[in-house]
Amino acid sequence: MNEPNRHPETRIALFQRREIRRTSHNNEWWFVITDVVGALTDSVDPSDYLKKMRKRDPELAAVLKGGGQFVPPLGLEFDTPGGRQTFQCWNTEGIFRLIQSIPSPKAEPFKRWLARVGYERVQEIEDPELATKRTRALYKAKGYSDDWIEKRMRSIAIRDELTDEWKKRGVKEQREYAILTAEISQATFGMTPSEYAEFKRLKRQNLRDHMTDLELIFSMLGEAATTEIARTRDTQGFPENKEAAHDGGAVAGNARHDLERKSGRKVSTPENYLALTQSAKKAKQLKST
Repeated sequence: MNEPNRHPETRIALFQRREIRRTSHNNEWWFVITDVVGALTDSVDPSDYLKKMRKRDPELAAVLKGGGQFVPPLGLEFDTPGGRQTFQCWNTEGIFRLIQSIPSPKAEPFKRWLARVGYERVQEIEDPELATKRTRALYKAKGYSDDWIEKRMRSIAIRDELTDEWKKRGVKEQREYAILTAEISQATFGMTPSEYAEFKRLKRQNLRDHMTDLELIFSMLGEAATTEIARTRDTQGFPENKEAAHDGGAVAGNARHDLERKSGRKVSTPENYLALTQSAKKAKQLKST
């Protein structure tokens, strides 16, 4: 069984307004197979559609199991509202094979889109700053403000620094990363990531992409504090890092409680950032008319 990619560079790509999760593995993009199926078929249940495809196309079924001439799919990790989860992914070569089994008018546009995305990856390997610029552009296209985008990009860097630190200190298992992340979130917000996602009524969306400015700030504080505590204590192994995660989250949690007490308002909100900003814009427009 293929070992999951533990800390991949992950990103959302858009094809005709459909989100397709992708991750960098061995310097090439790998795409979540069910996301591609959903984008090509508009199916409400891409997993079920894929099962039916396997039944009617035995060759595809064999390829998905790792047989045949194509590179076998890999189980790669992504952040989800419920924590890090493993999804079956395929590189560009495999996705082209998948497209052959899907009768869709979107097939040719998707092939062109896939070729462009692959070329962008080559450019990003040569110039890593392009990846950051494109991530910023994607958030901008979705309607996020420049100030929010700056915080989100910083939160990604802080998260990467923390996971790198955990890796150095003997935290290796996927389940351990999820537990440590939940420990920080619980101490910071009084909710685990899965509970927070439910609080915000999210399904597969990225939790942090739906956080407000303050929610992002306190998330960053909890993770940055955890990194600092782990370094100063020289924590080793899962138990010591779990204690550091709790204490780091508590730093952010105490700051959050202090702000809520002095402002009289809760930091955590069931709304997402875009919905709040769009509502504020509409209210402003109505007020000016």
